[in-house]
Amino acid sequence: MTKERTLVVVKPDGVQRSLIGEITGRLERVGLKLVGIKMIVPTPEFIETHYTIDPEWRRITGEKTIKSYKEKGQIPPSEDPLEITGVILKNLMTFMTSGPVVAMVWEGVHAVKIVRKLVGSTEPLSSDVGTIRGDYVLDSYQLSDKDGRAIRNLAHASGTVDEATKEIDLWFEKDELIDYRLVQDAILYDVNMDGILE
Repeated sequence: MTKERTLVVVKPDGVQRSLIGEITGRLERVGLKLVGIKMIVPTPEFIETHYTIDPEWRRITGEKTIKSYKEKGQIPPSEDPLEITGVILKNLMTFMTSGPVVAMVWEGVHAVKIVRKLVGSTEPLSSDVGTIRGDYVLDSYQLSDKDGRAIRNLAHASGTVDEATKEIDLWFEKDELIDYRLVQDAILYDVNMDGILE
């Protein structure tokens, strides 16, 4: 369990707002270990591959979007989930290729769930105070839909362990990830905390 890994990508808005350090600091402070990091400007094709790594992503995302519109008493732009996701994906490709992003791999017990909790829900407006998105972004689906753009929510975080594995394999070569020990590993994972006192 201590070796669970997850992908975090600081999106162009996070980079442009100089929040890389704040985001990495929050993940470090909770006890996760950074095992890979790089800055790139992704291509549209790469971003499409990233978001469609799960073959069901298009359908699921479209259905969730339609449901969200209806729950808010709004009329969705279409009843076709794939049509809606086509627009979402186009906007994501434009946004995610607009500048550099910082891709990172974090390791630790429950890494995927911990990171998702710290980052907050996808829509900053509904993210809890204390989460990265809740504390640093004021964007909403309503505003991004009105503007015809992707939501600006600072960071991507893998949703499941399986998704994390596939995303890490897409973003990183094996030799770009480093296995090493941190002193804090003994505090976090050693059952008896042996060897602290000399």
